[in-house]
Amino acid sequence: MEPTQTPAQATDDATKQKRILFVEDDDALANVYIMRLQAEGFDVRRVANGEDALATAINYHPNLVLLDVMMPRVSGFDVLDILRNTPETSNLKVIMLTALGQESDKERARALGVDDYLVKSQVVIADVVDRIRQQIGK
Repeated sequence: MEPTQTPAQATDDATKQKRILFVEDDDALANVYIMRLQAEGFDVRRVANGEDALATAINYHPNLVLLDVMMPRVSGFDVLDILRNTPETSNLKVIMLTALGQESDKERARALGVDDYLVKSQVVIADVVDRIRQQIGK
């Protein structure tokens, strides 16, 4: 607790929900992840395409973006590239959660500045939650 904070303010800061922007076009998968992430105490906003992801990242101020690659309108790779090259979002934590498991896809994501890369078929939700916590310190 900082000297100028009351105990109630310190508690509010400690319990403030971390915000996650979840970019996923598969409704069924998104609903499962949203329920779990909310149960874990995160504030989750979901969008279904890359175009909406870019606008929401500016307005919602997430702590982390959980980003699919294969989406309508703007791909996850392009979203990542734009986020990294936009001053307001350049330092956002980004985890790609995708079906693309080829080494070339992972390399492309790393070259664009991804913080973590997870292949959907190789992880369970608990693994994703752990990786999110590693990235944003919750």
